[in-house]
Amino acid sequence: MTLTATGLSVVHSGRTLLHPVTLSIAAGERIGLVGASGSGKSTLGNALVDELSSQGVSVAHVPQSPDEALDPLRSMAFQWHEAERALNQQPDPTRQQQLFSALQIEGGDLLKRPWGWSRGMQQRFVISMALIGTPALLVLDEPTSALDPVVAANTMDLLDAVLGQSDNQTAMLLITHDLWLAARRVSRLLVMEGGQIAEDAPTADILERPRTGAAQVLASHRSWLSLPCS
Repeated sequence: MTLTATGLSVVHSGRTLLHPVTLSIAAGERIGLVGASGSGKSTLGNALVDELSSQGVSVAHVPQSPDEALDPLRSMAFQWHEAERALNQQPDPTRQQQLFSALQIEGGDLLKRPWGWSRGMQQRFVISMALIGTPALLVLDEPTSALDPVVAANTMDLLDAVLGQSDNQTAMLLITHDLWLAARRVSRLLVMEGGQIAEDAPTADILERPRTGAAQVLASHRSWLSLPCS
C-alpha cells in the first residue's frame, strides 16, 4: 500500500513554516528527511503524521529523547500496557518477547521506572512500543541524538534488522540532520531547505550528484564516508 499525503503545509502567526508538499511513500520504503536545523524537517514530519492519522493510517512516532515518551513515575510494564491499550491491541506476551529480543532489551526489569534502565535501553523500549501494532509508517525524529554514537549505531542496526524481516511492510521516515546516519539506512533522501523539499532522489544520486545548493552543502562534508557503521 502506498501512503500519500497531499498539500501538506503549516502556517503559524502569519509565517509559512512548511510550503505545500505532496509526499508518497511505498510499503516498506526507507526514506531519510535531512537538512540543517530550522529547515522544517520536524514540521513536515508532524504534519505527515497528522494527515495520515486522519486518513486512518496506522502511524507510529519515535521522538528525539525517551524523556518525551516515558512517564518517569510509572513502571515500564505499565507504560507497555498503556501503549497496547491506546493501540487497541490485546496483550500479546509472545509479540512483546519477540520485539524485546530483537531490540536486545529482554533483560530489562519491567517493574522498574525508566530511570532504572540505561538511556539506550529506554530508547529501544520506546521503539518497541512504536512497533506493537506493526504500523504502516514509523516516523523517527532524530531518534538517536540523545545517545552516544556507539549506542546510537547499535540501536539503528537492531531496528534495521526488525524492519528488514521479509514479512514486515512498515515504511520508515528517518528525520535527521546527520547525513551519515541516513545514508547508510535509507534508499531515498528528501533534502529540506526553508520549509520546502529542495531535492527528492535516490540516496546514491544525492550523495554523488547533488543538484541543489542545500544538497551540495550536505554532501560536501565527505568525512562520514570513512566512518564505520557501528
